[in-house]
Amino acid sequence: MKLNTRLFLQIRGVRGYLIMTIVLSTLLGGLIVLQAHYLSTIINHVFLLHQTVQQVWMLLFLLLAVILVRTCLVWGSNIVAHQLAARIKTVLRTRLLAHLFALGPAYTKGERSGELINTTVEGVEALDAYFSQYVPQMFLSVTIPLLVLIAVFSADPFSGLVLLITAPLLPLLMALVGLMARAESQRQWRLLSLMSAHFLDVLQGMTTLKLFGRGKAQVETVQRVSDRFREATMSLLRVSFLSSLVLEMGATVSTAVVAVEAGLRLLYGQMPFESAFFVLLLAPEFYLPLRQLGARYHAGLSGREAAQRIFAILDTPVPQHTTSTTANTRQLASGVIRFEHVSYTYDEQRPALADVSFTLSPGQKVALVGPSGAGKSTIANLLLRFIEADGGTISSNGVSLLDVAAQQWRQKVAWVPQRPYLFNATIADNIRLGCPDATMKEVIDAARQAHADEFIAHLASGYNTVIGERGVRLSGGEAQRISLARAFLKNAPLLILDEATSHLDAAYEANVLTALKRLMKGRTVLVIAHRLSTVYDADQIVVLDAGRVVEVGTHQTLLERSGMYRQLVNAYGRRAV
Repeated sequence: MKLNTRLFLQIRGVRGYLIMTIVLSTLLGGLIVLQAHYLSTIINHVFLLHQTVQQVWMLLFLLLAVILVRTCLVWGSNIVAHQLAARIKTVLRTRLLAHLFALGPAYTKGERSGELINTTVEGVEALDAYFSQYVPQMFLSVTIPLLVLIAVFSADPFSGLVLLITAPLLPLLMALVGLMARAESQRQWRLLSLMSAHFLDVLQGMTTLKLFGRGKAQVETVQRVSDRFREATMSLLRVSFLSSLVLEMGATVSTAVVAVEAGLRLLYGQMPFESAFFVLLLAPEFYLPLRQLGARYHAGLSGREAAQRIFAILDTPVPQHTTSTTANTRQLASGVIRFEHVSYTYDEQRPALADVSFTLSPGQKVALVGPSGAGKSTIANLLLRFIEADGGTISSNGVSLLDVAAQQWRQKVAWVPQRPYLFNATIADNIRLGCPDATMKEVIDAARQAHADEFIAHLASGYNTVIGERGVRLSGGEAQRISLARAFLKNAPLLILDEATSHLDAAYEANVLTALKRLMKGRTVLVIAHRLSTVYDADQIVVLDAGRVVEVGTHQTLLERSGMYRQLVNAYGRRAV
């Protein structure tokens, strides 16, 4: 499907605006013809027929009315066009964000954040010119020349034939120059996305760059990327100006041809003055919409290039699953969770899991251990429904997770990552992510259970303290405790811990582990272990290696074997010494 067709399909939800655009453009064409008719008639009556103002006052009144109505229609057309663009941008941006959320972290981690932000914000915004200028002008370029051509043919067929012959000249010139402009526009958009992505990378990595003394080098890199974008923009402007010159020249020459043939025939008495003047007034109006279409074409090019990236994201398939089950979601999350012969491959090239089978029983603390790249995080992502297994079955209480809506399932799962993300909002708002409808008392209780109230009480604004982007105003341990408070507040039957105490000192770790034990009671808990000392008391330890389960058992039983777990414990003990 062509890009233009896909863009037009976005208008389905706002057909009323499109119909209004067509109607207004048709009315504008009729008013242009009427204005030329009244003006040529008045001048003919006054200067050739020597009529007085009193004799033509009605014609003057009608001419004034046509001019006023035409002005109002132009104003109305602009309003309708901008409303159309605003609605389309809202629909596309909503669809784009919803699709990104549906794709989840597995997709966004493989993309550059700055480029996605540029596409979502500037890319969608670039469609404004396409829908508010180019699309309405397309209809004007059809209706107005058609009505003018009919009027000229009715007044003087020969002049109408001249217009008909010269009409294809402007679209042909526009198409030839447009090929050059499109290539430059594509290059400009790629460089803009690159610049946005690189600039965000630099901002996010500023601490590291300062630490290694690479700030100046990155400033020079940003300068080079900016210069390339500036050069691409100036190149596109040069093509745009060339296009305007060519179109103006083409329209001027075509108008001159009509003027010369009409003037010569008028001079030799082969054409009445009123008809000749009527044709001369309409000739520029015939070519004007085509000239403006050329200008609007360049204004909409960026939007078309941005749309290619937008549709590329929208075309990325989301893992499909049915949602036909009527089982209670909380009962499902509270039941026995089974991994049966589960496999998963990233990008169809990098195997992450192969024939993985194990069980998580209610009230049990199950730990995943293994070297880096063994597949621990992949299992967590499968349970969080960020990705779906390529093979095998993941079930809870006998029901496959594929038969449960992902969002409903996640409502019953609490996740405490190793590096929690905190938003630039208040502490209370960040904790409420676990339960948006929670009262302030419930927020404070959750913070107290996570031992976060101790440092919050010393802040000037308490729970109303804005903590900055990524919780920059908090220490690592404080941020981790905010994340733990979310889990306490959510009170979910399934708890996934990615080394939840990794940023806590010894004093706080003991308190938080005590609180976690209360939280784990009667719940299914999956722990992704990086420090083996945190899983010695696990009810079951699942040892992974290269995406496969190589051992399952308790700490003591696994130590008695000469397997990988014993090797990991010995290596961990040597590092801890």
